[in-house]
Amino acid sequence: MSLSPLWRLTPLAAALLIGSQAHALELQPQVITGNPLGSQQLASPTTVLEGDDLTLQQKGSLGETLNKQPGVSSSYFGPGASRPIIRGQDGDRIRILRNGVGALDASSLSYDHAVPLDPVNVERIEIVRGPAALLYGGSAIGGVVNTFDNRIPTEAIEGIHGAGELRYGGADTTRSSAGKLEAGNGTFALHLDASAREFNDLKIPGYARSRHAPQSENGPGKNGRLGNSDGRQDGGAVGGSYTWDDGYAGLSYSNSDSNYGSPAEQDVRIRMQQEHYAFASEIRNLQGPFTSVKLDAGYTDYEHREIEGGETGTTFKNKGYEARIEARHQPMGPFDGIVGAQVSRSEFSALGEEAFVPQTDTNAGALFILEEMQASERLKLSLGARLEHTTVDPDGKGNERFAKANSSSSFTAGSLSSGAVYTLTPIWSLAATLGYTERAPTFYELYANGAHVATGTYEAGDAKLSKEKAVASDLALRFDNGTHKGSFGVFYSHFSNYIGLLNSGRTLNDEGEEDADGIPEYTYSGVRARFVGFEAQDHWKLSEGAYGKFALELSGDYTRATNLDTGEALPRIAPLRLNSGLLWELDRWQARIDVEHAAGQGRVPRNESGTDGYTTLGASAGYRFNLGGSQWLAFVNGENLTNQTVRYASSILRDIAPAPGRSVQVGLRTTF
Repeated sequence: MSLSPLWRLTPLAAALLIGSQAHALELQPQVITGNPLGSQQLASPTTVLEGDDLTLQQKGSLGETLNKQPGVSSSYFGPGASRPIIRGQDGDRIRILRNGVGALDASSLSYDHAVPLDPVNVERIEIVRGPAALLYGGSAIGGVVNTFDNRIPTEAIEGIHGAGELRYGGADTTRSSAGKLEAGNGTFALHLDASAREFNDLKIPGYARSRHAPQSENGPGKNGRLGNSDGRQDGGAVGGSYTWDDGYAGLSYSNSDSNYGSPAEQDVRIRMQQEHYAFASEIRNLQGPFTSVKLDAGYTDYEHREIEGGETGTTFKNKGYEARIEARHQPMGPFDGIVGAQVSRSEFSALGEEAFVPQTDTNAGALFILEEMQASERLKLSLGARLEHTTVDPDGKGNERFAKANSSSSFTAGSLSSGAVYTLTPIWSLAATLGYTERAPTFYELYANGAHVATGTYEAGDAKLSKEKAVASDLALRFDNGTHKGSFGVFYSHFSNYIGLLNSGRTLNDEGEEDADGIPEYTYSGVRARFVGFEAQDHWKLSEGAYGKFALELSGDYTRATNLDTGEALPRIAPLRLNSGLLWELDRWQARIDVEHAAGQGRVPRNESGTDGYTTLGASAGYRFNLGGSQWLAFVNGENLTNQTVRYASSILRDIAPAPGRSVQVGLRTTF
């Protein structure tokens, strides 16, 4: 996180600084996401994860990697798939970006659909909590997760550099390897990377099914293992760019391939493949009305097959592109800002007898503007607006199940935002945001109708849904006195129309008829809703002496989400969570001990079960050393060392798929 010192630099940078005077420096990583103007402070709450911190917290999925960050929980569908949830908001409200551009997968469609990205290939992750829809569209109404991999180098590279990593262990006995190579002559730069990961069925305390879960016809399952949770992930990329003093331009190609089981259905496996092509360029120091122009574009070809008993039941395909351009204008009086445009197209299809969504083409175009002004020596303001038009065009292909998907729908969504950062003293500052955002409903929220085998649910959309609308605000007190650095913030979001995936209380058969022995029905419904909560964090430097540097990290978060139409809680909301970590560093050694406490979640809607509280213990240690011209980090990471039963309230599988039990993983990473 941005609260951290040296050991959270990139691995290459950290290795180069070993033993130097810079070892004691505090560096301030600049947040790129939502910050095209390069401001030192953003009004929106943000988190940066990189370097050794990212290495030690890395898991096989993006959601699990970020699960302990303030305000972020996991949709957890076993070790094969999980997506980040921010402040209780999930699915198409959280925009997952790759180098600032959306990668068109199907992870927002369903919890069993993995994000086709292995965090081992990522150099940096930025999280913007709260509405970021201004720059990235209505699907960022809850926040943004942006990953950076340098597959298109943005800066000149001299010579040959690289990195490699090996891991073994964990509750799923992960065996993973990854490598990266970058080379350049100061003008042309080349990037290559590849990774492979295999994992077994997850080790868990006791049986997978909780006391709330219905009894399975196959019995309680295997004691100590989560059945059908094994899998593999492979990926790689090649990219290159031409760089000059005032900019760069480049291309990249990446491929991701995975095969993993669905813990919800013991004979269902998921095979996912994605190819992604990207182009990026930026030109700086221009003369005229604009000082710089930045262009990003990506094309994705995605396929996801759900295989039941060895036979493919449903094939999901998604082809499309996204492109955005940002132009920074010359200062106009007190205003400094950018104007931009974004276009995207998605061609989605679901093939097979068990398809529960129709073929749909979605087109969107948007214009946006963001302005900043230094109102006074202490006060900086930001203002912005976005206008976006979306057309959703379904084709039921004569399938009676999608009879309502017979005409296109179009939506025009507008967003307004404002932010302020006020410096109270050299130590204290206040940050506040206020925004109004709109989001067009997605094709699956409008037209889904059918049993989804991989999740064991029947999903039903509503073709009459209107735009999602929300007013949201943040207020945070930030501090940095050299010993303590952190913040305490509260947030509030009010939705006049919130599209939730809600349990109807009915059980249906595959034909959509009520059946006591059927599967639970979940409907996409528009309701009024309210999200409120807080986030707090502090990095406390305890001491520095002959026995090393000691620091304490404290954090906590809480979200309370309410369906205002019924007065009930909204589903899948993480409970109060408190984290503490004791950090130590001496010369080439580093270590930490972590304790996480999550309260029980008893505030749930009808027809849904709560979760018990838990307290887990974790520990990690690392040792840096040099070998020839390369720098190395050897590490060991232990989690849930007391082997507690952990069930995430944010997971739809909480009653049949607990989180990992006791685990120890070892790894070795090198940079050169």
